[in-house]
Amino acid sequence: MSTMERPRILIVGGGYVGLYAAMRILKKMRYGEATVTVVDPRSYMTYLPFLPEAAGGNVAPRNLVAPLRSALKKAEVLTGHVTGVDHARKVATIAPLAGDSYELPFDYLVVATGSVSRTFPIPGLAEHGIGMKTVEEAISLRNHVMQQLDKAESTADENVRRKALTFVVIGGGFAGVETIGEIEDMARDAAKIYKTVSRDDMRFILVEAANRILPEMGPDLGLWTKEKLEERDIEVFIETSMESCVDQHVVLKNGVEADASTIVWTAGVKPNPVLANFGLPLGPRGHVDTAPTLQVHGFDYVWSAGDNAQVPDLAVGEGAWCPPNAQHAVRQALVLGDNVISGMRGFPQQEYKHKNLGAVASVGLHKGVAILFNKYKLKGRPAWWFHRLYHGSRVPTMNRKVRVFTDWTLAMFLKRETVGLAEMEKPFGAFQEAAAPAPKPVATVPAPAAEADKALASK
Repeated sequence: MSTMERPRILIVGGGYVGLYAAMRILKKMRYGEATVTVVDPRSYMTYLPFLPEAAGGNVAPRNLVAPLRSALKKAEVLTGHVTGVDHARKVATIAPLAGDSYELPFDYLVVATGSVSRTFPIPGLAEHGIGMKTVEEAISLRNHVMQQLDKAESTADENVRRKALTFVVIGGGFAGVETIGEIEDMARDAAKIYKTVSRDDMRFILVEAANRILPEMGPDLGLWTKEKLEERDIEVFIETSMESCVDQHVVLKNGVEADASTIVWTAGVKPNPVLANFGLPLGPRGHVDTAPTLQVHGFDYVWSAGDNAQVPDLAVGEGAWCPPNAQHAVRQALVLGDNVISGMRGFPQQEYKHKNLGAVASVGLHKGVAILFNKYKLKGRPAWWFHRLYHGSRVPTMNRKVRVFTDWTLAMFLKRETVGLAEMEKPFGAFQEAAAPAPKPVATVPAPAAEADKALASK
């Protein structure tokens, strides 16, 4: 037991699993039964499926995040990192946003650190790539795309224009397809207000290493989506990859080359590397190895779920693992929360088993694909509506649900906003320039004196 009067349930991570598990525990817990502590570097949970819509300007960024302190009023929320766990003493090392690191005792541990972008040592990627794992990245991408249109409008240099108006997305899964669909829609709408920039001047490229895009949707829907993207003049290259992007010069394995100011990386995710410091058994790809009960193997007081966990998929069969998606994460969190309560009270653990209900994807405004209950397939506008209804209902907290649906309702009557705020990347630049000391004037010699000096020199 910890030195606290009440046992502490420490939840590392405030994403899908962290937030929903904490909400479940707080709901099922008796008054004063335990202290729930959530630690995350950010003070909010991000609803990741809406990142492409945020990049396209269809969802306001503040409406796809849920403040942890508002959603978890009965919990203790700490903004910082858990950098290590000592299981012998049951303490975690916390690195707060400010001040020195300290140790926090716990009795029960939930590991929900989530995932980070999976990258490869491709020359130029770290310097020029743009990720799509955070709301900050999504809004930065939106501002960046709009800035490229401004750049193209302001120059007569054809090479500069061509590079500014070339957009490359690496990864043909949900994130990649939805992102290129949204930013192409936005750029097409934005081009209407420019005099020298049109959609015909732009080049959009989607790159996927597998033999089809949207592999989760099956071959027929993946092929249909590819054809629809190509009808919008989006070049789709499958069974290839990016070899380099040094100086924003993209070179694909299939021989295609292009200068592109916008290179978006959506080629998969991997477990958060901090898991290596938690002293837990990890699978071959760095996931926490869990039982079907979501308990970590060898630890009866530790649970894990979501993108950072290797959870057996009992609905599929032996040897299968649950894919890292929101559908599983949210449902795992509820089972995990119940099991933590059961573990505290000495009751049996419940196994997680969930059959995939299907998948939905938006490919831009009024365009989408969906497969429901692994049986019914939708295309076009009906699939897009189902995508919005499903994800709108999944956004955490009623406050955010109302705001998202309000955004969408207003968008039915108002034109899309095509304003980019590129200066947000360096918001203090203007003030720093104004506040900087004025440069000293260069000393000059008056003209008459200069003539006199020349006369003396000639003598």
